[in-house]
Amino acid sequence: MSYEPVNFAEKLAKFSEHFSPRVVARMNDYEFRLAKIEGDFVWHSHAETDEVFVVIEGEMRIDFRDGSVALKAGEMFVVPRGVEHKPYAARECAIMLVEPAGTINTGGAGGELTAENDVWV
Repeated sequence: MSYEPVNFAEKLAKFSEHFSPRVVARMNDYEFRLAKIEGDFVWHSHAETDEVFVVIEGEMRIDFRDGSVALKAGEMFVVPRGVEHKPYAARECAIMLVEPAGTINTGGAGGELTAENDVWV
């Protein structure tokens, strides 16, 4: 077995697509996914799970139907299961998502921003 840390900068340098999470680790049934976001995502929710957003670089906002939360590097937020939300970043932002393996990034909304699951970097 190899004992190597996950280096976020190295992993983020290996892809450029926005809203296309890449798995960097798995813990039990949960995945740690890195993503780059810029612009508006789609309104969606996850009926079966909470979703954790950790900002690594940059700034982002998560909009809700009744408000929003602004996040900058070094901050995190947990979106409760079933709550409709829409991530947004004015400029490219690097984030980590923590959610159960198999979680679809667009929830039940679907559409062109639905990313392939289980893509490792």
